[in-house]
Amino acid sequence: MPNHLSILGIIHTAISILAILVALYSLLRDGIINPQNGNGKLYVFLTVFTCITGLPIMRFGHPTAGHNLAVIILIVLPIAIYAPSMKFLGKSGAYIQIFLMSLTLFFSFIPAIVETLTRVPISRPIANGPNDPLVQTGLLTLVGFFVVGVVYQLIKFRSHQKRVIAN
Repeated sequence: MPNHLSILGIIHTAISILAILVALYSLLRDGIINPQNGNGKLYVFLTVFTCITGLPIMRFGHPTAGHNLAVIILIVLPIAIYAPSMKFLGKSGAYIQIFLMSLTLFFSFIPAIVETLTRVPISRPIANGPNDPLVQTGLLTLVGFFVVGVVYQLIKFRSHQKRVIAN
């Protein structure tokens, strides 16, 4: 069966998978996605490139929710990157950064789940569309992982901050 992705779609998909893998590696290695270190910078670069390459892709001939998510990610990323240096946020800037960087990953997973389940396998996709119960279950599971993951990161970061202050 022929591939149903355009060349741009293939490039976009490959970059987006790489961005997600870098973020997951960063979370496992550092406990957060830190845009100031190498992995975090790579995640930011790949995520921006993913968003930009996704904007011209129009599977249905018009912009979709995925396009809206790309724009939202492109707005949230700079806020996340600079949150700790925003004086009016005070000490909460670092916590906001953790939340927002995780939010960009969460937003990236939404089209990953929907597109994968509605396109794979090519001959007979697992789900019929974004409203399919399997897709909805996948997205609800994603919300659970997001909430647990952010709470874990914030607790871990707070305990690290307390140790740094104590020493």
